[in-house]
Amino acid sequence: MITQHTDVTTYLDDKRRLVEQALETYLPPADTLPPTLHEAMRYSTFAGGKRLRPVMLLMTAELFERDCRDMAFAAAALEIVHTYSLIHDDLPAMDNDDLRRGRPTNHKVYGEAMAILAGDALLTLAFQIMTDPTHLAHFDPVAIIHATRELALAAGSTGMAGGQALDMQAEQRQISVEELETIHRYKTGKMIAAAMRMGAFLAEARPEDLYAVTRYGELVGLAFQIVDDILDLEGSAETLGKNPASDLQRQKATYPSLHGVAQSKKYVEQLIKDAIQALHVFGERAYYLMQLADYMRSRTY
Repeated sequence: MITQHTDVTTYLDDKRRLVEQALETYLPPADTLPPTLHEAMRYSTFAGGKRLRPVMLLMTAELFERDCRDMAFAAAALEIVHTYSLIHDDLPAMDNDDLRRGRPTNHKVYGEAMAILAGDALLTLAFQIMTDPTHLAHFDPVAIIHATRELALAAGSTGMAGGQALDMQAEQRQISVEELETIHRYKTGKMIAAAMRMGAFLAEARPEDLYAVTRYGELVGLAFQIVDDILDLEGSAETLGKNPASDLQRQKATYPSLHGVAQSKKYVEQLIKDAIQALHVFGERAYYLMQLADYMRSRTY
């Protein structure tokens, strides 16, 4: 039972450093042949960012009283898949963004062809990491299979890739609230829920506990995307690290466009409340995950 807590910011920073170390371990050096490809892979992977998904995976490890350092490989794989998706989403054929995390997007630096290859290579690297036999020293092979499958499902046609497809098809047309929520759950929510589920599978959590963390991840994931929609209207390029109002320019449906900013913020509050409630079964062990959910509603980037 946890009886004393460090500052939440310090706690999250410690987890981010562990993620950074794992990424450095698994990303090939920039001078590895072919060097331009590896430079492009590292350029986007080490461009900064919140590292939300891998941090949540490490937090789940600690929720189930496992050493989060043992799960750093899975956290790195998850972040690498997320990075691949950002590179491809920014391409002219998709969102056509010039700025990401305060820097020119990958295709602006390395060209479209190399950006596509960097994304492809990152996606492949993630599953190379997940299936490295050395992990068998700490985890049951069935647990690794479950966690690896979870990552694949969250990234695929019924997850993130499917969400991007639905999002592109919804541009410049009226869609329902239900359609918008499906886009958000696929495009953002499933990868965030996967962070929790991967950690739970590797920790060999009970089915009822897996359900609780999945519920939390789904609710936090939806809240995260709605806040993103709000920040796209209210934020600046300096704080967001990308061009604001991009959704508006592409005539994309968002929660603020359908409900208004005030109602969208109210919905976020309810989602966060429900997410925290889902963790009550864990008691004090869920303290930091509850604090993370609370952070979602007040973040500025």
